[in-house]
Amino acid sequence: MESYYRPEDLAKFGEVGREAPELAKKFFDYYGAVFAEGELTGREKALIALAVAHAVQCPYCIDAYTRDCLEKGSNVAEMTEAVHVAAAIKGGAALVHGVQMRNIAQKISF
Repeated sequence: MESYYRPEDLAKFGEVGREAPELAKKFFDYYGAVFAEGELTGREKALIALAVAHAVQCPYCIDAYTRDCLEKGSNVAEMTEAVHVAAAIKGGAALVHGVQMRNIAQKISF
């Protein structure tokens, strides 16, 4: 079965604004501003983006930010650690909601 994800589609990202160019321009201007050097370096921002890409499970973002990280001087060990940070936060977020489950269970238990 062919996958929905096609790596060549990443290059078509700019086409998403064809029918709404004003909105696309605003998004891409914002996107560019977010990733500009600031308090965080471009390398640090790329590592954060790679971790978030894994947390939201976007294969296009994983491809893009893997390349970006490598181009900005990160290595596979750093990138792997960033992915583990994302996994820990996502796993912890799921687990901490267990407190809500316990609270509800305690309220309705006889």
